[in-house]
Amino acid sequence: MILETDRLYLREMNQNDFQSLCKIMQDDDTMYAYEGAFSDAEVQEWLDRQISRYQKWNFGLWAVILKETDEMIGQCGLTMQPWKETQVLEIGYLFERLYWHKGYATEAAIACKKYAFEILKAREVCSIIRDTNTASQNVALRNGMVLTDKWTKHYRGADMPHYRYVAYP
Repeated sequence: MILETDRLYLREMNQNDFQSLCKIMQDDDTMYAYEGAFSDAEVQEWLDRQISRYQKWNFGLWAVILKETDEMIGQCGLTMQPWKETQVLEIGYLFERLYWHKGYATEAAIACKKYAFEILKAREVCSIIRDTNTASQNVALRNGMVLTDKWTKHYRGADMPHYRYVAYP
C-alpha cells in the first residue's frame, strides 16, 4: 500500500489489474477526454507504462481500491508529463463511471498531493486536464489547485486543448 484515506487505499498496479483497467478504459463515456475507449493492446500498454514508472520514479498511477469491497474502482497517482518545453509532476485520476460523483477522485487526489509535497518534496504539482472535462477540473479545484496555463496537445489523432492546474506546498 502506498497511500490510505478514509475510504480508499492506493497501491501499485500489476498484471492482475488488467480486467479492472479494461472496465475503466474500455468505456466510451469514461474515456471521452481521450477520444474514446482503448483496445486491449492500448490498456496493456497503459498498464506496462505504469509498471515502468514505478521502477523508474518509484511512483506512477496507482490502483485505487475501495476499502469497503476491496475492489479496484479507479486509478490515481503521480506521473511526469510533458508540458510545453518541460516535464512536470502531475496528479492524474481516472475512475470507473459507476464511482463518479462520490468524492473518490478528490479524496485520492488530495492524498497524492500530500504525498508529492511531504514524501517527494515537490515544489509544485499540477493536474493537466482537457478543456472539455469539467468534472476533472472541479476535482483539481477541490484539491486546492489554480488554473495557470493552457496548451494544445496532439493525442490519438486529435488536437486537444488542455488546462494546467497547479498547487504549491
